[in-house]
Amino acid sequence: MTGGALLVVCALGPEVWALRGGDWSGAADGPPALVRTGVGRSRARRVVGELLARDGYGALVVAGFGAAVGPGVRPTDVIVADAVRDAEGNHYPLDSAKQLARALQARGLTTHTGLHHTADHVVRGVERRALNSRGALAVDMEAAAVLAARAQLRPGLPAAVLRVVVDTPDHELIRPGTLPAGLRAWRTLRAAVPALTAWHRQAVAALESLPSTLPQEAS
Repeated sequence: MTGGALLVVCALGPEVWALRGGDWSGAADGPPALVRTGVGRSRARRVVGELLARDGYGALVVAGFGAAVGPGVRPTDVIVADAVRDAEGNHYPLDSAKQLARALQARGLTTHTGLHHTADHVVRGVERRALNSRGALAVDMEAAAVLAARAQLRPGLPAAVLRVVVDTPDHELIRPGTLPAGLRAWRTLRAAVPALTAWHRQAVAALESLPSTLPQEAS
């Protein structure tokens, strides 16, 4: 199955709210399914597993707010994952990163591409530096669990992960500037919607081209 609406999963209600108000007019296969999983790996895997077991989706995106763990990233920048790992060493590569990053940059959003680490707790201070020394650019608490459910149930489903940065090593959530940064990140997440629809259309087109090319390769 190559068609189907885009499934977008977020941990928090404000993330869903931001995305719901974006410009989805270019969405392939109808309006997206916007789903709040709740915070944490166990909730994310359970909710997404139930959704993917029903099939019917054409692509999967994990989107929302996140934290940077290295230098060179500012609040409201977007980090697109080219892979996601978890604390147990599971590793989920994503070939969607370059295409989605280009779509975001074309809409004027400052975008970085790199490894996301999914933790089971809020990461601060020296632990952030340790994650960065091991190659991570961002940290969240859900993405690896979502991709684990995909690997089990729909391994061929196009998938992408993006986080709008609200928290960096130099601007942690406990600082007074958090609220203004959070509002700007909320607006950035909403502004990312046309890039998500563009990426989804390209992913669907790539899948739909496979049946016509396979017989030619076999002949």
